[in-house]
Amino acid sequence: MLPLHVPESELWDAKNNRFISCKEQTINMEHSLISISKWESKWHKPFLEKGLQSDEEIISYLECMSLSNVSDKSVFKVIVNRVDLIGQVMAYINDPMSATWFSNDEKQPVNKKEVVTSELIYYWMTAFNIPPEYQKWHLNRLLTLIRICGIKNAPPKKMGRNDIYNKNRSLNAARRHRLGTKG
Repeated sequence: MLPLHVPESELWDAKNNRFISCKEQTINMEHSLISISKWESKWHKPFLEKGLQSDEEIISYLECMSLSNVSDKSVFKVIVNRVDLIGQVMAYINDPMSATWFSNDEKQPVNKKEVVTSELIYYWMTAFNIPPEYQKWHLNRLLTLIRICGIKNAPPKKMGRNDIYNKNRSLNAARRHRLGTKG
């Protein structure tokens, strides 16, 4: 969870030719599967596909991330227009939230051509028997868990012909050395 402190601010709304004032407040925000589900149900497009494209979409996602009861929605416009605040939100969203790392040769459970939506992530959770309360986890942490489940449940990687030859060669060399023979 990200507790975001928004100082008292005033913005110019060029669209309506008026100032927008916002009182000082702290908003608790969560980048989770629940947030993404709310956003996708409103915008009818995949969140993870191309990311947020307009200020309106960004403000909408900030609203979906909010765990606090926010009566004045102008606070989200303030967050978008303040580099320090939106920087904190973006750093939180991009944080891996895990000590786990993957080498490049490990397969992901995601097909590169597959469009990832919240429903697909829910499917993965169901397929890997991940409890529903994990939908409240930070999204990056949940996706890491899903990726680990995919790797651990995958069939063992078959050895290539050269790998088999090298393994047999080293086993034979060890046996020759142990038995003291030359062949």
